[in-house]
Amino acid sequence: MTRRILAAAALSASLFAALLGGAAGAEETARRISVTGEGQVEAVPDMATITLGVTQEAGEARAAMQATSEAVAGVLERLAELGIAPRDLQTRELSLNPVWSELSGSDGKRRQITGFVASNTVVVRVRELAGLGGVLDAVLAEGANDFNGLRFGLQEVAPLAEEARRRAVADAMARAKLLADAAGVALGPVVSIDDHGGAMPKAEMSMRMSAAGAPVAAGELTVSASVTMVFGIGE
Repeated sequence: MTRRILAAAALSASLFAALLGGAAGAEETARRISVTGEGQVEAVPDMATITLGVTQEAGEARAAMQATSEAVAGVLERLAELGIAPRDLQTRELSLNPVWSELSGSDGKRRQITGFVASNTVVVRVRELAGLGGVLDAVLAEGANDFNGLRFGLQEVAPLAEEARRRAVADAMARAKLLADAAGVALGPVVSIDDHGGAMPKAEMSMRMSAAGAPVAAGELTVSASVTMVFGIGE
């Protein structure tokens, strides 16, 4: 009987200690300030990526593909003459599809294949933005008849991403200090830092085409970063 009483007492003491510890932990967790900081760095782009291609149609599949291949070969040769390195050229998509006749209204005839259309899409990186307009004009002259976008970028993003993260941390610390001062408490040490990643350049591109070429306005890129920081509350 005595052993049972002692065991029950030990269990009760253990549970009481656990409850006290849990309450203390909850109180410690509650005495924290959590903020999210943002950081941005602006930079002038030094690279552009063009997605272009050639589409040709012919009565036979082989003829359509051959016409497309010959035009793309001319485009690639011209790009090489303009100083575009092989590592900056990549075939993105190569396709061959039938061209079908229109549906007839009432005679019930099945649609027929009337020809074939072949497409070849190429992605080009231009590292000298001063010559970008000339590159666009040249590939159009060589037979490129598909233009699927122009995107500006940076050849070295890492240094700008690091600076954006530094600014995000500074912003989070300033926010936490403001909240602590407003609440009349002391800001404690940093408990945790969570980097949300995604420090990639973003920009809007504008372009206008003309008979003399393709003037392009590159503007600026913005590299953004975001962090969440948790601070303790001092005594």
